[in-house]
Amino acid sequence: MIESSSKRKTVFDNIFKYIFLAIAILAASSIIFIVIFILIEGIKPFTNTYPKISGRLERASLLTFLFSRTWTDLNYGALGAFINTIYLTLLATIIALPISVLSALFIVRIAPKWLAIIMQNVVELLAAIPSIIFGLFGRGVINPIVKGLGNILGIQTAGGISGLSTIVVLAIMMIPTITTLSITSMKAVKKPVIEASLALGASKTQTDFKIVLGGAKSGITAALILGVGRALGEATAVSMVCGNNITGPNFNIFDTTRTLTSTMMLGLHESSGIAYDIRFSVGILLVITILVVNIILNLVKRMICRYEQA
Repeated sequence: MIESSSKRKTVFDNIFKYIFLAIAILAASSIIFIVIFILIEGIKPFTNTYPKISGRLERASLLTFLFSRTWTDLNYGALGAFINTIYLTLLATIIALPISVLSALFIVRIAPKWLAIIMQNVVELLAAIPSIIFGLFGRGVINPIVKGLGNILGIQTAGGISGLSTIVVLAIMMIPTITTLSITSMKAVKKPVIEASLALGASKTQTDFKIVLGGAKSGITAALILGVGRALGEATAVSMVCGNNITGPNFNIFDTTRTLTSTMMLGLHESSGIAYDIRFSVGILLVITILVVNIILNLVKRMICRYEQA
């Protein structure tokens, strides 16, 4: 009986093993398929010729695409949008990271239990809100605030549509993701370590910042990676508040701007032609950007883990 039961468990284990393997292969294959599709479509503008209204043929220039700072129907330059994307995401991260980490610390270590539960539920709800809602909020609330701030400072704005509005919207969208994962990381810090810190004479504040935050560094870095990834890939909300300036980079946060994702969104009304296919080329650049940023942040995470182990 025991041997028969053991064989049945082994059979079930093998069945679930192959089921999970099939699911993993399917998920990986879908990602590979999407990347290959974007690569094939994104190369077309630089290899194929397209008929112009005048009857002549045209082809996009790879050098112009990579190094020109102006995006028009005759000059597809993505350098300005690329720099703007990195610049705006960096500023949004500078705002979102401390707010998210401190909010998580408050929920885990400071707030009463009933308040912590409410706040955590609110944060998780914010993480589930669709991008279009953030875009509408930016359009209806943030843009007027930016416009009013510009009027106070004597700075002309396009009705509040600006890089500053984009930064605020991105920061708001990053905060729920980073906060939720930071809460999980802080809760994973072992209670005996916290109690030992308090027993050795450290204050509650010192314990929170040195022990809890220190022990959750790796998880917070992982949360940052996901938050930055969402900001880099956000299209709908950004397109509604950035203004899509044709030239860049633009470091004036009160002026209109353009990102890689907003550039891709602008061509969705096209069904064919170079103006449509060139969006896939921007997609290639966006995928490479996200990949490189994730590699850099993962290297930082590994350095932090090695430092903690040492």
